[in-house]
Amino acid sequence: MSFISATHYIDPGTGSMLFTLVIGLLSAGYFFLKRLIINMKFFLSGGSARNESGEKLPYVIFAESERYWNVFEPICDEFERRGIDLEYWTASENDPVFAKPYTHVHPSSIGEGNRAFAKLNMMSACICLATTPGLDVYQWKRSKDVDWYVHTFHTTGTSVGYHMFGIDYFDAVLMGGPFMEHEVRTLERKRELPPKELELVGVTYMDSMLERVKGTPRPQNARPVVLLAPTWGKSGILSVYGKRIIDCLLDTGFEIVVRPHPQSRVSDKEILDDLMRTYPDGSDISWNFDNDNFDVLNRADIMITDFSGVIFDYTLIFDKPVIYTEGNFDDSIYDACWLDEPQWRFSVFPKLGIPLKEEQFDHMREVIESVMRSEDLNIGRDEARREAWAYRGEAAQRTVDYLVRKHAELTKPEEIESTAD
Repeated sequence: MSFISATHYIDPGTGSMLFTLVIGLLSAGYFFLKRLIINMKFFLSGGSARNESGEKLPYVIFAESERYWNVFEPICDEFERRGIDLEYWTASENDPVFAKPYTHVHPSSIGEGNRAFAKLNMMSACICLATTPGLDVYQWKRSKDVDWYVHTFHTTGTSVGYHMFGIDYFDAVLMGGPFMEHEVRTLERKRELPPKELELVGVTYMDSMLERVKGTPRPQNARPVVLLAPTWGKSGILSVYGKRIIDCLLDTGFEIVVRPHPQSRVSDKEILDDLMRTYPDGSDISWNFDNDNFDVLNRADIMITDFSGVIFDYTLIFDKPVIYTEGNFDDSIYDACWLDEPQWRFSVFPKLGIPLKEEQFDHMREVIESVMRSEDLNIGRDEARREAWAYRGEAAQRTVDYLVRKHAELTKPEEIESTAD
């Protein structure tokens, strides 16, 4: 008995080591099986990570919603014009890309939510371009088979408006205006991140919208049309002022159009539902949820907003006046909270419009008429265009130029070096 006890005794240190080893093996086995199952689901669901020759896909665009087609359409058109193959992965079955008669742009629906992330996380590509932030922060992980992740913005006016760490783990960022470089480099320095490649290309969707403006007459409204275009969240106009500001706008006798941010239908659903019940569509007020905001921006004579990025679309493209509310923006969950100075977009607002204070609500008609008559804001809009909207009309071309050049650097570095020599 004593012999058996002696030969089966394991000292505490060795036992702890063996226990750790067993747990490690079990964990490794679990994650191996999990990845194997995901891979099987991926290929069985029709996903394709590589091209027909088995090589990495050269270029992939990921669109998390059909809302971002205005950003990507000019880029897709430029790939098509050059005869360069491009994979377009979208999480929306209703994405407008499917209606385009492309030859070189190959769209596919990869599903929503976790199904989309499963495919993204196993992508095999040289370059992936996306507007979606949060790479390697939440569900969207860097694939070991993707060489280069590029972020492009779906709005202008800020590069620090995402939830924390929004663009930290991209390899490159395409900037709409030169002001963005300071914001991005400040975050990198404070977070001790390696510097990303920053390429100034301009703003694709603004270029396209400007061309539409040139070819579209402005409607002659029987009475002024006021567009209330708030952002979403607790700092937005609808959350802060709600019925009070709408009542004051209706008292002006002008036509009021309310266009909430698309995210409001999710994040502010209770507030939005209550307001829409209280103020149903009629001759004096209407609600607008169009995916394409061109028509409503073109029709409006003046816009009232808060810190929504639509202020730049309206003022810089349509060249119209704006009134903005000075709410207390809570940036505690955003990248912006790492800055030591105000965001560029807030510092430029006074060049674009007039601030609206709550004590002015009862005199809304006089305030609106005064701003619509003002000519002093024209100079401010020109200055903001130079800072936020580089290379007007060239964004799609410059974006594809960058992607093609980077692809060559990644796949044929020896040719790049010989050319440089």
